[in-house]
Amino acid sequence: MERNLTQGSIIKNLVFFSLPYLLSFFLQTLYGMADLFIIGQFDSTASVTAVSIGSQVMHMLTVMIVGLAMGTTVAVGRAVGEKRMDKAAHTIGNTVALFLGGSVLLAAVLLMLVQPIVSIMSTPAEAVEGMVQYLIICFIGIPFITAYNIISSIFRGLGDSKSPMIFIAVACIANILLDYLLIGGLKMGPSGAALGTTLSQTISVIIALVSILKRKNGIKLKKSDFRLKKEALVPVLKVGIPVALQDGLIQIAFILITVIANRRGLNDAAAVGIVEKFISMTFLVPSSMLSSVSALAAQNLGAGQEVRARKTLLYAIAIAVGYGIIVSVLVQFSAESIVGLFEKSEPVIRSGGQYLRSYILDCIFAGIHFCFSGYFCACERSEISFMQNIVSIVLVRIPVAYLVSKAFADTLTPMGLAAPAGSLLSAVICVAAYLLMTRRQRAHRTQG
Repeated sequence: MERNLTQGSIIKNLVFFSLPYLLSFFLQTLYGMADLFIIGQFDSTASVTAVSIGSQVMHMLTVMIVGLAMGTTVAVGRAVGEKRMDKAAHTIGNTVALFLGGSVLLAAVLLMLVQPIVSIMSTPAEAVEGMVQYLIICFIGIPFITAYNIISSIFRGLGDSKSPMIFIAVACIANILLDYLLIGGLKMGPSGAALGTTLSQTISVIIALVSILKRKNGIKLKKSDFRLKKEALVPVLKVGIPVALQDGLIQIAFILITVIANRRGLNDAAAVGIVEKFISMTFLVPSSMLSSVSALAAQNLGAGQEVRARKTLLYAIAIAVGYGIIVSVLVQFSAESIVGLFEKSEPVIRSGGQYLRSYILDCIFAGIHFCFSGYFCACERSEISFMQNIVSIVLVRIPVAYLVSKAFADTLTPMGLAAPAGSLLSAVICVAAYLLMTRRQRAHRTQG
């Protein structure tokens, strides 16, 4: 159901909009978690490593697609706030035409690059064959990943975060059932994990298409809306490209850290892969705050309500930081038990526990810069988020992870600290940028 986010209680709007978003992210993350958990029950450490590394590559591609689609959420949200349904329809049509065509081309290119990607990842020899199988099948499914995220971004721009939750819930259930059939029953290993994910995404897209075609939301699409035009695409790409690049670079940083771990051997590679999957689960609240702030603030800014937009940001930061502190404390007492859910090898459990205890602190600081990123996107200043992440990655995340991996060969604890150190720097930059931007806005109003 579409929702007017420019009226009523700000905190209520934020909570009620973010909860379906949160559950959607949880279910989407459960995809990869289910693959890793189920293959860990039925197959070897090599297969676990193949799926964990391969799914990290797919996660990077997915978050970049989500980043691009955020441009649609913001553009549609601002059009709705302005009560310009014709403008919203033009944005939707252009997004569908551009993204779906691009996704088919992307899938074709990546299928030709499977072997180089596996090599670049420094994949342990035991896991190479399984990872190749996994990536080939997943790359074929890229158009379906794109279609789901486009449709979801449209609904969220309209103020509806519940429908995407339903789509992904169906897909998640299908994925778990298919994993047990293909991995457990048919013993297909990494290929079964990839096929289950791709088929479940296809089911999700079919349901989403049926829903959007039946929905009455005041927007009527015409053939002319699907003709690519600069005035429709520029607002989408102005927000989407920096966000996609930002998210992609963050994932590249994670992948480089994975490469560093892979070179330490199979056990550390498996440990880091498992922890990365769990961390993606703990980041659901910060991620949902980012996306919710972008949607809520976009509608409010489109309606000229800047104060409501800023208050939305501050409430979201309070929620994200409070959550991060609680999760970080709890994980200190349960790190090995969490890793042990996915792998029975004692060396993997021990290394994973070390890595997780230090890495989890990132949940606190990331919550701050995630919320600011959502606000900057709504302000159509996503380049600020892009720049702070570049600085964080280049100056802290990658160099710190590399240096401590060489200095501390017997433990993963110092490597885990690279991420929270990078997020702390990002948070400081975001606060400074926000204060400067706010000061300039006030000065401009005073002069006007």
